[in-house]
Order: sequence, then structure tokens, then C-alpha cells
Amino acid sequence: MLRRNFVKSTLGLTGAAVAAGDAFASAPMAKNKFKLKYASHFGMFQNSAGKDVIDQLKFMADQGFMALEDNGMMGRPVEQQEAIAKEMTRLGMEMGVFVVDKGGNGANTLAAGKKEYIDIFLNGCKKAVEVAKRVNAKWMTVVPGDFERNLPIGVQTGNVIDALRRGAEILEPHGLVMVLEPLSDSPNLFLRTSDQTYEICRGVNSKSCKILYDIYHMQKNEGRLLYNIDQTWSEIDYFQIGDEPGRKEPTTGEINYKNVFKYIYDRSKKEGKSFIMGMEHGNSKQGKEGEEALIRAYVESDSFAI
Repeated sequence: MLRRNFVKSTLGLTGAAVAAGDAFASAPMAKNKFKLKYASHFGMFQNSAGKDVIDQLKFMADQGFMALEDNGMMGRPVEQQEAIAKEMTRLGMEMGVFVVDKGGNGANTLAAGKKEYIDIFLNGCKKAVEVAKRVNAKWMTVVPGDFERNLPIGVQTGNVIDALRRGAEILEPHGLVMVLEPLSDSPNLFLRTSDQTYEICRGVNSKSCKILYDIYHMQKNEGRLLYNIDQTWSEIDYFQIGDEPGRKEPTTGEINYKNVFKYIYDRSKKEGKSFIMGMEHGNSKQGKEGEEALIRAYVESDSFAI
């Protein structure tokens, strides 16, 4: 039973304090006060909270995860989008990224410079504006797609910049930001490193086109995490998390997340910035046990000194 429901149900009953103590002792975990805004995903805690997305939101908030990201938000029915936004507002949660539908993929590469591909991308941006308004979102993920290998790399880069400028023109009047995500999933992907993404963002030259620095992907593609975060910091607007190898929660791989989180926290506080940290990874263990282990991993990784 969640803490808020337990307190409500036992309020005013004789022996409530004793009963509450017993119930809290068996609760999954007390609410945590994290230093950074970690954004969990639907399904990450479904063994503890059930399959209903509203119940999952309540569980996230109870555990101290005060943000959400949902890659597939654009594909959800309008009624569900509105219900999610309403509950998040009630809980005081913040919306992180969702993925722009057909915002660039292997079959729709912006590097090709083809009108039909650009039109698909721009239509996705227009639809994303409506979804963002509905769910109180600011950021949306864009991946430019694959290389167009019959074109010189400079021409491909120019094509990507041109397309993203047009997307930014759609988003900027609404205060929205597309965050470009360099990925490690395939060597065919055009966008691979943080410095390349930095170059493109500077070329687009819009506050509506920034970097999504996925720590898992960048550990695989380039390493030197703190150095590269420092070098591209001015264009980073969003972070995502996953340990390497395995793309599971922090503490399960080789990345020293306590140090990475401390660097981001210290620099953000110094500069008056704030980031959502998307938990875009799987659980290393199955079931409720795995969900409890995930929470403990974030408690540990967030325990850096300030």
C-alpha cells in the first residue's frame, strides 16, 4: 500500500501510529529527495504499481521520481494524454521528452535533403506542437536518420541543418525544443557524437534545437564523458541515463554515475540551470525485486556530496 493511501485510510483510528509504523516498515521504500530530476518511464515499475499508467505515475512520485519521459507519447490516444497530464500536474511532476513521430529514421533521413523526407519531418513537428501543449512538454527527441552515403559528408551536414532550421521555425514560437540525440545503435546512423551534434546545433542557431546527451550512447561512441559534456555544455538541454554494458540502471556497469551526476549538479547549480535526467534504460533484474534494486541504485548514485 502506498504511503499516501495508508495514511488516509488509518487517519483517526485508535492505534494508528502503531499500525502506520508496521505498514511503513513493509512499504517498498520511503520517498526519496533526489538532488537531480530523474524521469522514469511507463513500465519501469509496473510490478510494484500495476499496469495502469496513472497508478504508475503515483508510484513514481511516491519514490521521488518527479519527472516522466515517454517516447511513444505521440501515439497515445488524446484522452490518455490528457489524463496523464492532469495527474502529473496534481502530483507536481514535470514532463520530459517524447519522440517526434517520424522525426527522422533510416527510411526518412534528413541527410538526403529530399523534399518528401523533409515534409514528413516538418509534419511531425507540427503534430508535436499539439501534443506538447496537451501534456505540458517542452522537449522532443529528433534523430536525423541514416547517412546518405552517395553524398559528401559536408553536403549531408548542410542538408540536416537546413531541415532542422525549418523544424525550429515551427517549434520556437511555442517555446519548444527539439533535442538531437546522437546514437550508438547502428554505424549507419548519421548522428554519432556530441561534437558533431554541437556543430549542427550551432549551425541551426536556434534555442529550439539543442543536444540530448545520452550518457550510455556517448560512453559507447566516444567516452571521456566529463570532458565531452564540458566541451558541448552550452548546447546541451537534456540528459539520458543508462549504464554500459547492458543499458541498465546506474551501478550495473562501468560508468561512475555518482561522479557524472555530481558534475552535472555542481555546474548546473553554479550557472542556474536545471536538467531533466531521463532514465532510458532497462532493469537489470526482473519483477518487483528488480524495481526495488533500481530505486536503490538511484539512491546510491544520487548520494554524492554537495
